[in-house]
Amino acid sequence: MRAPSRPLSEQVRRALLVLAGPARVPRTPPSGSARRPPLLKVVRRGLGLAVLAAAAVYLARVVSGPDLLSAGRALLRDPLGVLLALAMYGCAFGLRTWSWCRVLPGLSPGLSWAALHVSLLGNHVLPFRLGEALRVTTVLRRTSLPAAPVIASTVTLRSADLLAVALLALVAAPALVTGLTGPWIWPLAAALALATLAGAVWLGRLPSSAPGAAGDSERSEGGRARRRGSGTALLPVVFAAAAAAWVLEAAVVYEVARLTGVGLTPPEAVAVTAVTIAAQTVAVTPGGFGSYEAAATAALTALGVASGPAFAVALLTHALKTAYSLVVGGVALVTPTRLRLPRTLPPRPHPLPVAPHAPVVAFVPVFNEEATVAEVVKRLPAVVAGRPLVTIVIDDGSSDASASLALDAGATVVSQPHNLGLGAAVRRGLAEAVRLDPAAVVYLDADLEYFPEDVESLAEPVLSGEADYVVGSRFAGTIDRMLPHRRFGNRVLTAWVRWMTRHAVTDGQSGYRAFSPGAARAAEVIHDYNYAQILTLDLLAKGYRYHEVPIRYAFRATGESFVKLGRYLRKVIPAVHRELNSP
Repeated sequence: MRAPSRPLSEQVRRALLVLAGPARVPRTPPSGSARRPPLLKVVRRGLGLAVLAAAAVYLARVVSGPDLLSAGRALLRDPLGVLLALAMYGCAFGLRTWSWCRVLPGLSPGLSWAALHVSLLGNHVLPFRLGEALRVTTVLRRTSLPAAPVIASTVTLRSADLLAVALLALVAAPALVTGLTGPWIWPLAAALALATLAGAVWLGRLPSSAPGAAGDSERSEGGRARRRGSGTALLPVVFAAAAAAWVLEAAVVYEVARLTGVGLTPPEAVAVTAVTIAAQTVAVTPGGFGSYEAAATAALTALGVASGPAFAVALLTHALKTAYSLVVGGVALVTPTRLRLPRTLPPRPHPLPVAPHAPVVAFVPVFNEEATVAEVVKRLPAVVAGRPLVTIVIDDGSSDASASLALDAGATVVSQPHNLGLGAAVRRGLAEAVRLDPAAVVYLDADLEYFPEDVESLAEPVLSGEADYVVGSRFAGTIDRMLPHRRFGNRVLTAWVRWMTRHAVTDGQSGYRAFSPGAARAAEVIHDYNYAQILTLDLLAKGYRYHEVPIRYAFRATGESFVKLGRYLRKVIPAVHRELNSP
């Protein structure tokens, strides 16, 4: 059973509590004495202010207003390059996500991704690298995994991260590292290596599956938490993933330097990133502000970059990473994290009884399709597999003659109060079909891209009991014509659906589908704009059996598709996320 999602207000409240830390019970000060802040808090604030002041003094000597302004304008001239660099930054966290899932049985990729980004957010707004604690608490709050393996895996991965940073810096620019850090870099690397090894040994002592993981089946990939190898055996994989992640992360400083006219080689960009991160191991100021810029500027000037451009590159790099952390980390903080259906789905629901003469119901959503709707209705056969076919047209607020033409052609017309959207029309069509106690329900677009005569092929797997939800696949059948960009878009979206559902889906956006009575009754379309991915995720998550049949397809000769890529993605992606994380 999937965990119920909390209202947004409750999620925000919990997120703020996480960031604020555990609540403290106020103590009444002794009589006659003033309330004083704890000594540790005073020391911490003083140390933070001192580091911030020192960084500000250093940066005030190197900052150049014209250089900074020029660098900012350079970023705006190539937004695509900046987005590509941030995408590589995100890929670095994808590698860390994968690595953590390998090390910690029972941790799903979605939750690993979320915890890492909540940690990143915390490290960019809190002092003392407190985001590392949020990484652990995010997992403990959202799963039933015990604390010991979560903490051990976090220590191992973080130590491997920092060890990879130190070694990458030494390989990429040894003179820079030893010149800036001195001889203490070697004992630091040795300590990190020992911490990594100790964490791996601890992980190797843990049982093959963490207790309690099975109780959180949807977050542990269906509860099938498997040990993928002992901790020490995974060390080479963990270290390789950490090193590759830092190389990807260096793309941000490399791109900023390139756009601002600072000539950095890729190894130098890796070295600057490594030195800066190493200096941030214990960041006293909130988000490492000041100390990050000071370390990155020092590294760049040591490579021969003038102080003004060096500071501009450092500040803009930090700003881009902070913006990424606020956006992606903020989303991860307040939303559930499932990105795919669980591996283990519920058992197939028992079929509903079907009367001997129950009809097959075909419903056709229509919005301003007067050129084709009558032909669609007339070409639908009167009988399907020996059962009468009933045709229902859902008129979604058409302003033309679609409704009257469908009625004249022999369909039952059900009108929406106004144009609500295709998702709402499909929801209404399913409801109207269920009222007729059907043997099967078929959905068909009204634009003549699909062949009405193929309705029996869609209904047959349902009528025979082979499947509950059938999709007519254009890519497994015959395509008369499809525009190249639409073919590409369909292929990409289908690959996404296939990944999310873990099923061999070949057509994720088909407008020809069939449902068993139980599937039609249980189907939920949670948004009005569209239905394609939502219906598939919904019915598979409820255990209904999926099947595909090849169909014929011809590109529409009249009218215009409502699908526009930007709007489609803005509407569909949030709806898919809600569907995956709904009760």
